[in-house]
Amino acid sequence: MLCLELVLLGALLLGGDSAEAPQEHILFHIIQISSFANQSWTQHQGSGWLGDVQTHGWESESGTIIFLHAWSKGNFSDEEMIDLELLFRVYFLGLTRETQEYASQLHFGYPFEVQVRAGCELHSSDIAESFLQAAYEGSHFLSFQNMSWVPAPEGDSRAQSVCDLMNQYEGIKETVHRLLTSTCPRFALGLFDAARVDYERQVRPQVWLSAHPSPGPGRLLLVCHVSGFYPKPVWVMWMRGEQEQWATQQGDVLPHADGTWYLRVTLDVVAREAAGLSCRVRHSSLGNQDIILYWGHHLSAYLILLAVAVPLLLLIVLALWFKKRCSYQDIP
Repeated sequence: MLCLELVLLGALLLGGDSAEAPQEHILFHIIQISSFANQSWTQHQGSGWLGDVQTHGWESESGTIIFLHAWSKGNFSDEEMIDLELLFRVYFLGLTRETQEYASQLHFGYPFEVQVRAGCELHSSDIAESFLQAAYEGSHFLSFQNMSWVPAPEGDSRAQSVCDLMNQYEGIKETVHRLLTSTCPRFALGLFDAARVDYERQVRPQVWLSAHPSPGPGRLLLVCHVSGFYPKPVWVMWMRGEQEQWATQQGDVLPHADGTWYLRVTLDVVAREAAGLSCRVRHSSLGNQDIILYWGHHLSAYLILLAVAVPLLLLIVLALWFKKRCSYQDIP
């Protein structure tokens, strides 16, 4: 039956055992939208959410779970996630088959959509609240409450008929109750703990300066590079003393393969006015100690390097010249 397939969706993602009571408010839920265009075309979309943060997606074509974060597996093993992925495939195949078979009997006229939301909410008061709600064409159709399927107040006779049928299966109701009240809290808590470790990670940025010619005579485009920082929020500004330079232009914050971030911040200035400017970086990993790089010091370092390199290069050239000259004089 269609309702049985809807129940299974809650079971597939919420695998695991019981959880210890959390010390913080945690909400985990899954959302499914299934579109039935006709007897031969169906599309399923699925997502998992920890609060307002999406944690999972579903790739319908390949039948695979999409892990949107490094911590999206929570405390599940790879083997458990592989089993869940396989169950999801079976679920969506079964949902399509059952819906096509019973759509006419239940008077579901094509095209139509079915939406499901299931999950649990954990509180610091050691109370876990669970829920599973199904909707038809955007209207509340039925829910699972106190070990029973209950038609929505605004539902029609179809909702009542489906609930009457589903309530005959005590084993299904016991399984759903266990998944929502025991398994879901365990998964939600493991996911929250894994996410918190990732969110609390702090990586200090690396900062360096460069300059490029800017359109217009006698102008420079100063560039402040901020790389390898985590988490993403960062404040970067070109400064003159304690005065922010409002002409500062910030690029997009771009990801690195290791999960850290990169930012490029520029300032277009008259070349002779570049001295005395600095780039200031504030980030949570730095505490109250901002990183400040001064363009004048940056330039001085290059001048020092140039002052050392040029004489050294001249000495090498002179040595080669004398060596070559002496070799000519030795020729009879």
